Amino acid sequence: MRKGFVTAGTWCVDRNITVDQWPKEDMIAAVQKVELAGGGSGCNFAVDMRRLDPDMPVWTQGLIGAGEMGDFLIGIADEYGIDRSGLYRTADAQTQVTDAYVSAQTGRRTHILFFGVADLMTPDHYDFSTCSARVLHLGLPGIHKQMDAKWGGDANGWVTVLRKAKAAGLNTNFEFVAGPEDKIRAVGHPCLPHLDTLVVNDFEIGALAGRKTVEDGVTDRDQVFAAAREVLAMGAMELVAVHFTEGAVLVTRDGTETFQPSVRIADKDRKGANGAGDAFAAGFQYGLHEGWTGQDSLKLGHAAAAACLRSVGTYTTVETAAECLALAQTWGWRD
Repeated sequence: MRKGFVTAGTWCVDRNITVDQWPKEDMIAAVQKVELAGGGSGCNFAVDMRRLDPDMPVWTQGLIGAGEMGDFLIGIADEYGIDRSGLYRTADAQTQVTDAYVSAQTGRRTHILFFGVADLMTPDHYDFSTCSARVLHLGLPGIHKQMDAKWGGDANGWVTVLRKAKAAGLNTNFEFVAGPEDKIRAVGHPCLPHLDTLVVNDFEIGALAGRKTVEDGVTDRDQVFAAAREVLAMGAMELVAVHFTEGAVLVTRDGTETFQPSVRIADKDRKGANGAGDAFAAGFQYGLHEGWTGQDSLKLGHAAAAACLRSVGTYTTVETAAECLALAQTWGWRD
């Protein structure tokens, strides 16, 4: 019987840089702290899953560089017991690096990317024929030049990878990165017929559906539900889950619709949002994997994300599933 997860796609090094405030152009900001961590959907989801349940089998596949930054990522995979036999290395470009700036004033984050090996990654770097995982978690479209382009007879390389996963018997989930709405649609729409689940944020679901789901930083829950229904109808997914600051919505193929408020984390405990989306996805997918209800899976997603918020890093404060839920109970839930 299949069990566990394989993550595929972006592995990068996050330089988490806390500044006193995000400056306007031509102005300065003071750096308060710099921390190195693994980043990208391939790394974060894999580590989060192993922190939620150290006994959960996790594999990963992708492309990193041959230098010191690549060694750093290999060390993370080994530290958390992630099977990295499918993680390729190349000397043709440096490991992808993200400077993740966090404003101490607002808690908001700004990402500046050094693409490196991201431009070299292709569907040929993926092979699921011998992997016994149950679920593929794939990302990040929009920042990989060859993967975003046509590949063979497919609209893009992401479709090719999803086809490989389905042919190998895997369930598939897709993760996006915040970017231009037209690019999210162009790359994302062809992938929807090859997905079993989709877990995205409020902006991404709006981009896919062509709806205004966020206005001046405020999420319109009704528009999120409407967008989720429309995107579900575009693809083969059994469900679409959408997370945002105040909560998350779940729309399923059988017509069930659920809203789950998020955790009311104390302001003093909130350090940064980098990696919180990955933590939500990991918690939610863990619940589904274990046969939990949709509502309980949403709760664990929120609990894992809230635990993640306690650090500017992407996964270092995520704890076991039981510990994350206990923390959530301590903080309480939003109305």
